[in-house]
Amino acid sequence: MTDAVFSPSDLVGLVVRTLGTFIAIYTILLVIRVLLTWFPTINWFDQPFAALRQITDPYLDLFRSFIPPLGGIDFSPILAIMLLQLLGRLIGSLPTGGY
Repeated sequence: MTDAVFSPSDLVGLVVRTLGTFIAIYTILLVIRVLLTWFPTINWFDQPFAALRQITDPYLDLFRSFIPPLGGIDFSPILAIMLLQLLGRLIGSLPTGGY
């Protein structure tokens, strides 16, 4: 029986791909969260909306703290998504261990 041996480049590649996948999924969750705010009848305390709110609001609150809503429109998700996309591109440009 042969033990599987991972090289450091394999581990780096795994971490890079995992972070890229996480950022892509989180971006989709943010877009869903923003789109759902267009429906005023949604109760954010009912499931699955409460879970979505708990997952996305801590990140959005970082941007809401220095970008207040203007005219009733919250522009913080735009900056939040743009930053995630930039981070995703930066991570995507890293070497992935030859894969």
